[in-house]
Amino acid sequence: MPLSIRSFPRLNCSIAALGVAALLLPQRALIAQNASSERDAVRTRMEARIAQVPGAEVGVAVRDLSSGVQLSISGDVVFHAASTMKVPVLIDLMREVDAGRLALDQFILLINSYHSIVDGTPYQLQSADDSDSLVFSRIGQMVPLRWLAERMITHSSNLATNALIAVLDPLRMTRTMERFGARSTRVLRGVEDGKAYAAGRNNVTSANDLANILAALEREQTASPATTAVMRDFLKRQVFNDQIPAGLPAGTSVAHKTGFITATLHDAAIVYPPQQSPFVLVVLTRGISDRKVAEQLTADIAAMTWQWLVR
Repeated sequence: MPLSIRSFPRLNCSIAALGVAALLLPQRALIAQNASSERDAVRTRMEARIAQVPGAEVGVAVRDLSSGVQLSISGDVVFHAASTMKVPVLIDLMREVDAGRLALDQFILLINSYHSIVDGTPYQLQSADDSDSLVFSRIGQMVPLRWLAERMITHSSNLATNALIAVLDPLRMTRTMERFGARSTRVLRGVEDGKAYAAGRNNVTSANDLANILAALEREQTASPATTAVMRDFLKRQVFNDQIPAGLPAGTSVAHKTGFITATLHDAAIVYPPQQSPFVLVVLTRGISDRKVAEQLTADIAAMTWQWLVR
């Protein structure tokens, strides 16, 4: 049977498509190779900057939420979480709100008496050791959960944190964070439990864990869109901005949570460049006795990340 002339255009189109695909494959490979080389160059610059601080231990994690590009420097090394543990507390609260078991406008009695996870002995928090004295002025009063959550994040109130943990479940927080790729993060207790600290029973995390948690938060995977919007708002109104935000162009929108204990300084952020998808940057540091030195190191890493990802 003679071939129909109508079959030839289809054949020609198929050949043309194969030709285009053959041309695109090397281009895609080249783009991927260039991206990998650029990432390696950024990592080298970051490692050189870290090496300028004697004794510094630093974990860095980057997640570009549009391209999927990632960077990690000691990203799985476990650090004392300091106040970055307040992010899992916030997420757990919002999930309980979503489930209808709690309400942000629900009031609880604010007290200052908590029990060590070591032996149950009571302890109190001291206003002089907290970054937010305002919450102490409300002891003995009924306060809303929303206000406690806001002060926990925006001003890193330890008293607000312990008050929230008292109505939540640290074990559940840990299990939930595992679902979002945080395999090393452990939330064991509230803040200022001196006996637990002495026993080494501390809240811990890693740069990669926090990056995974924040990426899931930004993608509205940790809670509903409504409660995620509340979390973003709190994180964007963080008042301690001497680390990651200090390395970014003035006015850049940043949703982040810092953490500080002796010789340990952290910042975990979602950065929102104008007219571009956000990226996540986490910098955890320890072994740096001078806080200003640690802040500048983190700011410099933030500047390198911005120069790399923002076009």
